Amino acid sequence: MEAMEAERNDQNAPAPPPPLTLSKNAQKKLLKQQRMEAKKAEKKAAMKEQKKKEAERKRKEWEEMLASVDEEERSKLIESRKGLRKERMEKRSEEREKKVQRLTNAKEHGQNIVVDLDFSDLMTPNEINSLVQQIMYCYAVNRRCASPCHLWLTGCNGKMGSQLQRLPGFDKWIIEKENQSYIEALQDEKHNLVYLTADSETILDELDPKKIYIVGGLVDRNRWKGITMKKAQEQGIQTAKLPIGNYLKMSSSQVLTVNQVIEILLKFLETKDWKASFFQVIPQRKRGGADSEDCQGEVEEGEENEEGEDQLEMKKMRTESPSNG
Repeated sequence: MEAMEAERNDQNAPAPPPPLTLSKNAQKKLLKQQRMEAKKAEKKAAMKEQKKKEAERKRKEWEEMLASVDEEERSKLIESRKGLRKERMEKRSEEREKKVQRLTNAKEHGQNIVVDLDFSDLMTPNEINSLVQQIMYCYAVNRRCASPCHLWLTGCNGKMGSQLQRLPGFDKWIIEKENQSYIEALQDEKHNLVYLTADSETILDELDPKKIYIVGGLVDRNRWKGITMKKAQEQGIQTAKLPIGNYLKMSSSQVLTVNQVIEILLKFLETKDWKASFFQVIPQRKRGGADSEDCQGEVEEGEENEEGEDQLEMKKMRTESPSNG
Protein backbone atom coordinates (compact mmCIF):
# COMPACT_ATOMS: atom_id res chain seq x y z
CA MET A 1 0.00 0.00 0.00
CA GLU A 2 2.79 2.39 0.98
CA ALA A 3 4.68 1.52 -2.21
CA MET A 4 1.59 2.31 -4.31
CA GLU A 5 1.15 5.63 -2.50
CA ALA A 6 4.80 6.54 -3.08
CA GLU A 7 4.50 5.67 -6.75
CA ARG A 8 1.36 7.83 -7.03
CA ASN A 9 3.18 10.75 -5.37
CA ASP A 10 6.10 10.33 -7.78
CA GLN A 11 3.70 10.50 -10.71
CA ASN A 12 2.06 13.66 -9.35
CA ALA A 13 5.38 15.38 -8.60
CA PRO A 14 6.21 18.28 -10.92
CA ALA A 15 8.51 17.39 -13.78
CA PRO A 16 12.05 18.73 -13.49
CA PRO A 17 12.71 21.84 -15.57
CA PRO A 18 14.14 21.16 -19.04
CA PRO A 19 17.90 21.56 -19.31
CA LEU A 20 19.03 25.03 -20.31
CA THR A 21 19.80 25.21 -24.03
CA LEU A 22 22.83 27.32 -24.79
CA SER A 23 23.38 29.10 -28.09
CA LYS A 24 26.26 27.94 -30.29
CA ASN A 25 28.25 31.00 -29.26
CA ALA A 26 27.59 30.31 -25.56
CA GLN A 27 28.56 26.65 -26.04
CA LYS A 28 31.86 27.71 -27.64
CA LYS A 29 32.57 30.09 -24.74
CA LEU A 30 31.70 27.40 -22.19
CA LEU A 31 33.94 24.88 -23.96
CA LYS A 32 36.77 27.41 -24.07
CA GLN A 33 36.28 28.13 -20.36
CA GLN A 34 36.35 24.40 -19.55
CA ARG A 35 39.57 23.94 -21.56
CA MET A 36 41.16 26.87 -19.74
CA GLU A 37 40.13 25.49 -16.35
CA ALA A 38 41.49 22.04 -17.27
CA LYS A 39 44.77 23.58 -18.41
CA LYS A 40 44.96 25.62 -15.20
CA ALA A 41 44.34 22.48 -13.12
CA GLU A 42 47.11 20.64 -14.98
CA LYS A 43 49.51 23.52 -14.40
CA LYS A 44 48.61 23.62 -10.70
CA ALA A 45 49.17 19.85 -10.37
CA ALA A 46 52.55 20.13 -12.15
CA MET A 47 53.65 22.96 -9.85
CA LYS A 48 52.55 20.96 -6.80
CA GLU A 49 54.58 17.97 -7.97
CA GLN A 50 57.59 20.19 -8.66
CA LYS A 51 57.40 21.69 -5.15
CA LYS A 52 57.15 18.19 -3.67
CA LYS A 53 60.29 17.09 -5.52
CA GLU A 54 62.13 20.27 -4.48
CA ALA A 55 61.20 19.70 -0.83
CA GLU A 56 62.42 16.10 -1.04
CA ARG A 57 65.69 17.23 -2.64
CA LYS A 58 66.30 19.77 0.15
CA ARG A 59 65.48 17.19 2.82
CA LYS A 60 68.03 14.76 1.39
CA GLU A 61 70.67 17.49 1.15
CA TRP A 62 70.06 18.40 4.80
CA GLU A 63 70.35 14.78 5.92
CA GLU A 64 73.54 14.29 3.91
CA MET A 65 75.03 17.48 5.41
CA LEU A 66 74.28 16.29 8.95
CA ALA A 67 75.75 12.88 8.21
CA SER A 68 78.99 14.42 6.90
CA VAL A 69 79.92 16.37 10.06
CA ASP A 70 80.82 15.47 13.63
CA GLU A 71 78.46 15.62 16.61
CA GLU A 72 79.41 19.15 17.70
CA GLU A 73 79.02 20.65 14.21
CA ARG A 74 75.73 18.77 13.77
CA SER A 75 74.33 20.36 16.94
CA LYS A 76 75.36 23.82 15.75
CA LEU A 77 73.65 23.29 12.39
CA ILE A 78 70.43 22.11 14.03
CA GLU A 79 70.39 25.03 16.48
CA SER A 80 71.05 27.51 13.65
CA ARG A 81 68.16 26.07 11.66
CA LYS A 82 65.85 26.31 14.68
CA GLY A 83 66.85 29.94 15.11
CA LEU A 84 66.08 30.78 11.47
CA ARG A 85 62.72 29.04 11.73
CA LYS A 86 61.88 31.02 14.85
CA GLU A 87 62.78 34.28 13.08
CA ARG A 88 60.49 33.38 10.18
CA MET A 89 57.63 32.57 12.56
CA GLU A 90 58.07 35.88 14.38
CA LYS A 91 58.16 37.79 11.09
CA ARG A 92 54.97 36.09 9.89
CA SER A 93 53.26 36.86 13.18
CA GLU A 94 54.26 40.53 12.84
CA GLU A 95 52.96 40.62 9.26
CA ARG A 96 49.63 39.11 10.36
CA GLU A 97 49.23 41.73 13.08
CA LYS A 98 49.88 44.53 10.57
CA LYS A 99 47.30 43.10 8.15
CA VAL A 100 44.72 42.86 10.92
CA GLN A 101 45.40 46.46 11.91
CA ARG A 102 45.07 47.70 8.32
CA LEU A 103 41.76 45.86 7.82
CA THR A 104 40.46 47.15 11.16
CA ASN A 105 41.36 50.72 10.18
CA ALA A 106 39.59 50.22 6.84
CA LYS A 107 36.30 49.63 8.70
CA GLU A 108 36.43 53.28 9.74
CA HIS A 109 38.33 54.98 6.94
CA GLY A 110 38.40 52.64 3.92
CA GLN A 111 36.35 52.72 0.73
CA ASN A 112 33.20 50.63 1.20
CA ILE A 113 32.69 47.96 -1.49
CA VAL A 114 29.79 45.50 -1.45
CA VAL A 115 29.59 42.11 -3.13
CA ASP A 116 25.91 41.40 -3.81
CA LEU A 117 25.29 37.68 -3.18
CA ASP A 118 21.55 37.67 -3.88
CA PHE A 119 21.92 35.67 -7.11
CA SER A 120 22.71 32.19 -5.76
CA ASP A 121 19.35 30.81 -6.92
CA LEU A 122 20.34 31.62 -10.52
CA MET A 123 23.61 29.69 -10.42
CA THR A 124 24.61 26.05 -10.67
CA PRO A 125 26.58 24.41 -7.80
CA ASN A 126 29.79 24.73 -9.85
CA GLU A 127 29.13 28.43 -10.45
CA ILE A 128 28.48 28.99 -6.75
CA ASN A 129 31.74 27.24 -5.94
CA SER A 130 33.53 29.43 -8.50
CA LEU A 131 32.08 32.57 -6.91
CA VAL A 132 33.14 31.42 -3.43
CA GLN A 133 36.70 31.02 -4.72
CA GLN A 134 36.54 34.51 -6.25
CA ILE A 135 35.39 35.95 -2.91
CA MET A 136 38.25 34.21 -1.13
CA TYR A 137 40.60 35.70 -3.72
CA CYS A 138 39.08 39.17 -3.13
CA TYR A 139 39.73 38.90 0.60
CA ALA A 140 43.29 37.66 0.02
CA VAL A 141 44.09 40.59 -2.31
CA ASN A 142 42.47 43.13 0.00
CA ARG A 143 44.28 41.66 3.00
CA ARG A 144 47.60 42.15 1.23
CA CYS A 145 46.94 45.79 0.27
CA ALA A 146 48.75 48.60 2.05
CA SER A 147 45.48 50.59 1.94
CA PRO A 148 42.65 48.04 1.85
CA CYS A 149 38.99 48.77 1.27
CA HIS A 150 36.22 47.70 3.64
CA LEU A 151 34.49 44.71 2.08
CA TRP A 152 30.83 43.80 2.57
CA LEU A 153 29.10 40.55 1.68
CA THR A 154 25.32 41.01 1.55
CA GLY A 155 22.69 38.34 0.95
CA CYS A 156 25.11 36.01 2.70
CA ASN A 157 22.73 33.12 3.29
CA GLY A 158 21.26 30.01 1.65
CA LYS A 159 23.53 27.97 -0.60
CA MET A 160 26.07 30.77 -0.82
CA GLY A 161 26.20 31.24 2.95
CA SER A 162 26.66 27.51 3.48
CA GLN A 163 29.57 27.37 1.05
CA LEU A 164 31.25 30.41 2.57
CA GLN A 165 30.98 28.95 6.06
CA ARG A 166 33.09 26.02 4.88
CA LEU A 167 36.06 28.28 4.16
CA PRO A 168 38.79 27.97 6.81
CA GLY A 169 38.57 30.88 9.26
CA PHE A 170 35.69 32.59 7.43
CA ASP A 171 34.04 33.55 10.74
CA LYS A 172 37.14 35.58 11.61
CA TRP A 173 37.41 37.50 8.33
CA ILE A 174 37.52 41.25 8.95
CA ILE A 175 34.61 42.18 6.67
CA GLU A 176 30.91 42.91 7.04
CA LYS A 177 28.71 39.82 6.56
CA GLU A 178 25.01 40.49 6.20
CA ASN A 179 22.20 37.99 5.66
CA GLN A 180 20.07 40.89 4.45
CA SER A 181 20.37 42.41 1.00
CA TYR A 182 22.40 45.62 0.68
CA ILE A 183 19.21 47.63 0.13
CA GLU A 184 18.03 46.54 3.61
CA ALA A 185 21.37 46.50 5.41
CA LEU A 186 22.32 49.94 4.07
CA GLN A 187 18.90 51.57 3.79
CA ASP A 188 20.12 54.73 5.52
CA GLU A 189 22.83 55.06 2.86
CA LYS A 190 20.63 54.40 -0.18
CA HIS A 191 21.53 57.79 -1.68
CA ASN A 192 25.20 56.72 -1.65
CA LEU A 193 24.76 53.29 -3.22
CA VAL A 194 26.28 52.87 -6.69
CA TYR A 195 25.85 49.57 -8.55
CA LEU A 196 28.78 48.87 -10.88
CA THR A 197 27.45 47.34 -14.09
CA ALA A 198 28.78 47.26 -17.65
CA ASP A 199 25.26 48.19 -18.87
CA SER A 200 25.30 51.62 -17.20
CA GLU A 201 25.64 54.77 -19.30
CA THR A 202 27.46 56.58 -16.49
CA ILE A 203 31.24 56.23 -16.62
CA LEU A 204 33.07 56.07 -13.31
CA ASP A 205 35.79 58.72 -13.30
CA GLU A 206 36.75 58.74 -9.62
CA LEU A 207 35.99 56.75 -6.48
CA ASP A 208 34.06 58.88 -4.00
CA PRO A 209 34.91 57.94 -0.38
CA LYS A 210 31.30 58.68 0.61
CA LYS A 211 29.86 56.29 -1.98
CA ILE A 212 29.31 52.57 -1.45
CA TYR A 213 30.11 50.64 -4.63
CA ILE A 214 28.28 47.39 -5.32
CA VAL A 215 29.64 44.51 -7.41
CA GLY A 216 27.23 41.82 -8.60
CA GLY A 217 28.17 38.39 -7.26
CA LEU A 218 27.08 36.39 -10.28
CA VAL A 219 28.84 33.69 -12.28
CA ASP A 220 26.42 32.93 -15.11
CA ARG A 221 28.36 32.36 -18.34
CA ASN A 222 26.32 35.21 -19.91
CA ARG A 223 22.89 33.67 -19.25
CA TRP A 224 21.55 36.67 -17.31
CA LYS A 225 22.62 39.69 -19.34
CA GLY A 226 21.49 43.05 -17.95
CA ILE A 227 20.21 41.62 -14.67
CA THR A 228 22.26 43.90 -12.37
CA MET A 229 21.29 47.03 -14.31
CA LYS A 230 17.62 46.07 -14.15
CA LYS A 231 17.89 45.39 -10.42
CA ALA A 232 19.50 48.77 -9.71
CA GLN A 233 16.87 50.60 -11.79
CA GLU A 234 14.02 48.87 -9.98
CA GLN A 235 15.56 49.80 -6.62
CA GLY A 236 16.14 53.39 -7.68
CA ILE A 237 19.86 53.46 -6.96
CA GLN A 238 22.72 54.95 -8.98
CA THR A 239 24.73 52.93 -11.48
CA ALA A 240 28.13 53.35 -13.11
CA LYS A 241 30.60 51.38 -15.20
CA LEU A 242 34.36 51.18 -15.13
CA PRO A 243 35.98 53.32 -17.85
CA ILE A 244 37.54 50.31 -19.56
CA GLY A 245 36.69 51.50 -23.09
CA ASN A 246 38.60 54.74 -22.51
CA TYR A 247 41.90 52.93 -22.05
CA LEU A 248 41.87 49.60 -23.85
CA LYS A 249 39.98 47.54 -26.38
CA MET A 250 38.67 44.29 -24.94
CA SER A 251 39.10 41.21 -27.11
CA SER A 252 35.79 39.88 -25.76
CA SER A 253 32.97 41.31 -23.64
CA GLN A 254 33.69 43.78 -20.85
CA VAL A 255 32.31 41.35 -18.26
CA LEU A 256 34.93 40.71 -15.58
CA THR A 257 35.00 38.32 -12.65
CA VAL A 258 34.14 39.63 -9.18
CA ASN A 259 37.74 39.43 -8.00
CA GLN A 260 38.99 41.29 -11.10
CA VAL A 261 36.58 44.17 -10.45
CA ILE A 262 37.54 44.35 -6.77
CA GLU A 263 41.24 44.23 -7.61
CA ILE A 264 40.87 46.99 -10.23
CA LEU A 265 39.17 49.19 -7.63
CA LEU A 266 41.93 48.45 -5.11
CA LYS A 267 44.61 49.27 -7.69
CA PHE A 268 42.89 52.55 -8.51
CA LEU A 269 42.67 53.46 -4.81
CA GLU A 270 46.42 52.90 -4.65
CA THR A 271 47.52 54.49 -7.94
CA LYS A 272 44.68 56.88 -8.93
CA ASP A 273 45.40 55.65 -12.46
CA TRP A 274 42.68 53.71 -14.31
CA LYS A 275 44.91 52.64 -17.18
CA ALA A 276 47.56 51.15 -14.92
CA SER A 277 44.86 49.47 -12.86
CA PHE A 278 43.27 47.81 -15.90
CA PHE A 279 46.55 46.63 -17.38
CA GLN A 280 47.75 45.21 -14.08
CA VAL A 281 44.58 43.20 -13.48
CA ILE A 282 42.81 42.31 -16.74
CA PRO A 283 44.40 39.17 -18.27
CA GLN A 284 46.12 39.64 -21.61
CA ARG A 285 43.73 37.16 -23.28
CA LYS A 286 40.90 39.66 -22.60
CA ARG A 287 42.87 42.61 -23.91
CA GLY A 288 43.20 43.17 -27.63
CA GLY A 289 44.52 45.54 -30.26
CA ALA A 290 47.27 48.14 -30.26
CA ASP A 291 45.86 49.88 -27.19
CA SER A 292 47.73 47.45 -24.99
CA GLU A 293 51.11 47.45 -26.74
CA ASP A 294 52.80 50.20 -24.73
CA CYS A 295 52.28 48.43 -21.40
CA GLN A 296 52.25 44.82 -22.53
CA GLY A 297 55.70 43.57 -21.55
CA GLU A 298 55.80 45.30 -18.20
CA VAL A 299 52.31 44.19 -17.23
CA GLU A 300 52.68 40.54 -18.26
CA GLU A 301 55.51 40.14 -15.78
CA GLY A 302 53.52 42.00 -13.11
CA GLU A 303 50.47 39.80 -13.66
CA GLU A 304 52.48 36.63 -13.15
CA ASN A 305 54.22 37.94 -10.04
CA GLU A 306 51.04 39.23 -8.44
CA GLU A 307 49.11 36.06 -9.21
CA GLY A 308 51.81 34.13 -7.39
CA GLU A 309 51.64 36.51 -4.43
CA ASP A 310 47.86 36.22 -4.24
CA GLN A 311 47.99 32.41 -4.40
CA LEU A 312 50.51 32.52 -1.54
CA GLU A 313 48.22 34.82 0.42
CA MET A 314 45.30 32.41 -0.04
CA LYS A 315 47.50 29.53 1.11
CA LYS A 316 48.43 31.52 4.24
CA MET A 317 44.75 32.12 4.94
CA ARG A 318 44.12 28.37 4.86
CA THR A 319 47.05 27.49 7.13
CA GLU A 320 47.01 30.36 9.63
CA SER A 321 45.08 30.14 12.86
CA PRO A 322 41.55 31.53 12.31
CA SER A 323 41.96 33.94 15.22
CA ASN A 324 44.50 35.88 13.22
CA GLY A 325 41.86 37.27 10.89
